[in-house]
Amino acid sequence: MEHLSLIKLFSSFAMLGAEWVMWLLVALSALSIAVLVDRVLYFRGLRDDLGALGDAVNARLRVGDLHGARKRLAESPSPAGLVALAGLEEDRGAQAVERTMASTLARVKPMLERNINILGTIGSTSPFIGLFGTVIGIIQAFDALKTPDGVSGAAAAAASAAATGKVMGTIAEALVATAIGLAVAIPAVIAYNFLTKRIKLILGSTEVIAQLVMAHALSDRAPELARRDRHSQHERDESLAAQEVGQPAGVVG
Repeated sequence: MEHLSLIKLFSSFAMLGAEWVMWLLVALSALSIAVLVDRVLYFRGLRDDLGALGDAVNARLRVGDLHGARKRLAESPSPAGLVALAGLEEDRGAQAVERTMASTLARVKPMLERNINILGTIGSTSPFIGLFGTVIGIIQAFDALKTPDGVSGAAAAAASAAATGKVMGTIAEALVATAIGLAVAIPAVIAYNFLTKRIKLILGSTEVIAQLVMAHALSDRAPELARRDRHSQHERDESLAAQEVGQPAGVVG
């Protein structure tokens, strides 16, 4: 009895139609487009010539120009610049440099991957949602084939002929749900793969520049260059403070 009641309950639900499934797919399509536009604009803001950035930073580090390397990295909007800059600003040894860059990268990565899982979810579930709408439509079609109670003979034959045309229309509408599901899923999967590849390229370039910073941190000259850079920074701060009070740097009183 409970089993029959459950079947009747689902049949009653199916009689509501599959149009709401199609509207749900339209909403998911709009959501996937919004996520794609947001991510494309975000990645466009991070664009930089990472090859030129790596060459410039490497050249400055080779001659001991830490200030110039930091300045070049600070000018870059890319995650690679942010991670490498965090490493260059760390002066507690090579291990601290490595941990600092790893921590910065861990903070940057979720920003790159933000909402990407939405595209993957829409791409993987939309065909099944469309198929669900098709199943509902087919249930409606078969329900329309039932002969009305209390009708027999010629009247039953006429009712059956009329129902056949209605069934064909219902099945055609049901198949539209599957088509819409596929139309929503395919662009979402393409966008997901495109953005995922883009993220991998950004992370790979970030790793390359981070390794340049690690090579500097592991070099024998790193402590000396760090001390020299701190001294230069101190002199720049003194010069700036002197200019603010209107007297030459190094003059007191």
